[in-house]
Amino acid sequence: MAQTPVNALIVGADRLGNIPALLRGRNIAIAHHISGREPGHQKKVASLPSGTQLVILLTDFLGHNVMKTFRAAAQKDGIRVLVCRRSVCSMQQALDQCGYCASCPRRQMGTALLPA
Repeated sequence: MAQTPVNALIVGADRLGNIPALLRGRNIAIAHHISGREPGHQKKVASLPSGTQLVILLTDFLGHNVMKTFRAAAQKDGIRVLVCRRSVCSMQQALDQCGYCASCPRRQMGTALLPA
């Protein structure tokens, strides 16, 4: 029985490179990708896109105000936030550390998505 993919919002970077393939392997679907370059992204975000279950912030392409805005919106909605650099290695380490690794017993039991 296949699990339903986790819907993620990625904030930062214009291009994602090999990150989508890594996330697909971890059963995470990219529902939305926001570069964070728009001036409006620095202001308060009313709410995250509907169905978002995970927010991934790519720190090497984001200003502090944009990170603060999206982190606050995620915390308000009780959505887990993953923070890392825009590289496959950094993303893989962050996923392993927060419980999204393939061998994680919580993932196999379906409880890996605990709010931050």
